[in-house]
Parts: sequence; C-alpha cells; structure tokens
Amino acid sequence: MEKELSYDEAMKRAEALIAQLEQSEAIGVDEYKRVAAEATALLNRCKQEIENISEQLQTH
Repeated sequence: MEKELSYDEAMKRAEALIAQLEQSEAIGVDEYKRVAAEATALLNRCKQEIENISEQLQTH
C-alpha cells in the first residue's frame, strides 16, 4: 500500500510531472496522458486541501 503524500510532497510530485510534460518530445502519447492525469489528480487534491483549510479559517 502506498503512503499518502503530504501536501508538500504532492506539490513536488506534480511539479516534477509537469516538468516531464514540458519535455513531451521524449514521451509517447499514452505516457503523456498517464502523466497528465496523475499531475491533474495531485493538483486537484492540493486545491481541495487549500479549500478545506480556508473553510476552517472562515468558521473560526
């Protein structure tokens, strides 16, 4: 079982994936789609964490 990444770990992984996408000539279409999907999922997770923290701060 994979451990859950912290926010910082998830952002670093997303940044690494985005850098890989920027060098897209080196990867095929299927790999590009897989990497893009993983980066999107990580960024969405980080966005949700920020929204949750924002909501908590607004209620206190």
